Amino acid sequence: MVRAHTLSCLAFVILAGCRAAGPVTTPAEEKSGTIQIQSLTLPPSLPPTTSKDAAPVTLSGEMSLPPQSAERVPAVILAHGCSGVGAVIRGWVSELNRFGIATLVLDSFAGRKIRETCTGQERINLGSRIIDAYRALELLATHPRIDPARIALMGFSQGGGVVFLARHTRFHKLWMTTQRDFAAYLAFYPGCSRKLTDEEQVSKRPFRMFHGADDDWTPIQPCREYSERMRQLGKDVALFEYADAHHGFDNPNVPAARFRPQVLNGSNCVSVEQPDGRFRTFHRDNSRRSTRDDPCLRRGATVGYNPAAYRTAVQDVKEFLTATFKLAGP
Repeated sequence: MVRAHTLSCLAFVILAGCRAAGPVTTPAEEKSGTIQIQSLTLPPSLPPTTSKDAAPVTLSGEMSLPPQSAERVPAVILAHGCSGVGAVIRGWVSELNRFGIATLVLDSFAGRKIRETCTGQERINLGSRIIDAYRALELLATHPRIDPARIALMGFSQGGGVVFLARHTRFHKLWMTTQRDFAAYLAFYPGCSRKLTDEEQVSKRPFRMFHGADDDWTPIQPCREYSERMRQLGKDVALFEYADAHHGFDNPNVPAARFRPQVLNGSNCVSVEQPDGRFRTFHRDNSRRSTRDDPCLRRGATVGYNPAAYRTAVQDVKEFLTATFKLAGP
């Protein structure tokens, strides 16, 4: 049975290449390498709508620049999933650099001495990761090789949940120290089974989701429903679907299908924000309140690499960013 304090963190469960040239501590230097990012850590017990009692933390981000260009280049900040920085991130760094786009891999775990959160989501407040993304944007915008008007945020699984929430203007006002916004938001297989009280108050910048149709960890149907709700409200939201693709279909380090028995799986749950900013969690099938004795949260989910889906997703991302960043064609 899942413990009660794990259930209280469920909103955060379902919200769920190129080698650096050398060390860099400030983006004022025109090269790749490791950048230090000053962020905040919120208490895990608090909902992501409050910033009280936040503690300062120093994180790292790995810069990777495409070949030298006379002009400033666009960039994508990459937010990892619950396993931390791995093969998925490295693969996308390589692809994006090949398109002529710089990357910043944002490591939200190492600086906080976290190994993974797949088996215990209470180890980090997702609000902390939203702050990380904003601080990375503000810092990367000062890099002499980067065009500050063309920086996108791209996340995977839990990192996709970060992207999902980072769009909300409420969080911009709460944690952003400048008036900047990302040029675009890209979320791979995010959890869409939550409803914020002001879910329509989001950035005007485009939001794209990329999802496997066979995902049993963060199922695609809630993302279909969310995408349709947002389109009816006139928001620039679209969902790319990939047939026969599981969670992590862009991870070449896993087989076509592998069951991970210990990970937390909130696919049977729906979380609804309350007026006080906290979330109540319900069973998806019968709308009953999820409790310690009757939890909707379970253990176990499938991950799997699908080369065809990955190749198609790479092309979809390339076309989207080419249009958004106004990149020159081949």
